[in-house]
Amino acid sequence: MTDTNLSAILYKTGDLRLEDRPIPEPGRGEVQISMQKMGICGSDVKYWQKGAIGHFIVVAPMLLGHECAGIVSKLGEGVNNLKVGDRVAIEPGVPCRQCEWCKGGRYNLCPDVFFLATPPDSGALARYHVHAADFCFKLPDNVSFEEGALIEPLSVGLHACQRAGVNLGSKVLVCGAGPIGLSAMLSAKAMGAASICMTDIDDRRLEFARSLGATQTVKVESTDPEEVARQVKSALGGWADQAIECSGAQFSVELGIQSTKPGGAFAVVGHGPDNVTIPITTAIAREVEIRGSFRYVNT
Repeated sequence: MTDTNLSAILYKTGDLRLEDRPIPEPGRGEVQISMQKMGICGSDVKYWQKGAIGHFIVVAPMLLGHECAGIVSKLGEGVNNLKVGDRVAIEPGVPCRQCEWCKGGRYNLCPDVFFLATPPDSGALARYHVHAADFCFKLPDNVSFEEGALIEPLSVGLHACQRAGVNLGSKVLVCGAGPIGLSAMLSAKAMGAASICMTDIDDRRLEFARSLGATQTVKVESTDPEEVARQVKSALGGWADQAIECSGAQFSVELGIQSTKPGGAFAVVGHGPDNVTIPITTAIAREVEIRGSFRYVNT
């Protein structure tokens, strides 16, 4: 606890400043949180260096940071699910709770969501942050603040596995062995997948993936997705029941479709170019279901 609120404020592309801001007070249904740990996401870096991701453009000063955990330091009116001193992980997206997507249980698709560090919404990279109490989750004593901050990227991987339909005995392909790909791999493993093959262009990432539990890895060295798909099928002992794309690379989108069994599912998580070319005839003829996976819901 301090009496200052040092905050990391992005003013424009390349202009990131540390400044003291007033300590925010919680309103009804909100809690004030003394921030403890914050993950730096690729999106934070891109907003800082490029000023935009797709149609999300930095047009006014904003705080970065959305992977976070902290200690409840003050309660707003009507909060009864938390108390001062609780250690919490923060779900950064607070939806409207009223639209058809919120009512239907898919609040991650809410068009009026407030999402930390996504322009025009400001983030939480400050000493104090105020957040909706029902989107703060108590951490067990054996979970550190650092692990609590990592629940957010883990949720991306978990939601992707749910969207793809990973289940007991699945053979799963995960394209991209970065943090989100690893989160998807760990989630698939926890959901009972029998085999999980990960692809990447980096030996060190694949080695680390194997140390965390990937059963097979394939280094992408060919420029032909069909050739690499044959390598994946050889590694898995057949088609992937589900494939999950976590790199944003055009190549991996093609690879995922080529590697998925007839009637299987392909979940796309990675944000790459706005437009990509896909082997649509293959997807149609094999009835491969292509499913978007956006953030997370109820994870």
